[in-house]
Amino acid sequence: MPRISHFDIPSDVPERAQKFYEEVFSWKFDKWDGPIEYWMIRTGEDSEPGINGGMLRRMPGQIGMTNTITVQSLDEYTSKVQAKGGQILIPKMPIPGVGYFATCMDTEGNIFGLMQMDASAK
Repeated sequence: MPRISHFDIPSDVPERAQKFYEEVFSWKFDKWDGPIEYWMIRTGEDSEPGINGGMLRRMPGQIGMTNTITVQSLDEYTSKVQAKGGQILIPKMPIPGVGYFATCMDTEGNIFGLMQMDASAK
């Protein structure tokens, strides 16, 4: 069964947001060496319950955190989303060395991501 595996925090000023989360929750931030400006967030030890996430600069119109659900087949699940009344906001795109990602909206207007892990993605 697919589960939420990651979250993203949009930020107008990433340095300010990082300072907030570091000082309030002691989260750790590491700059990702990828095609976009992105910071990986470590929220705790792997032996503890919970998930890690990331932070990126806010895109126009982006509101609130986005949860990402890992699936075996992005094509299969984007089809299911549409068949059940959801929408695909940003279609399948590669994240080099990580996998394939799409942004969706459910029937209630909530935005979420779908991720298919694939280290060969280009």
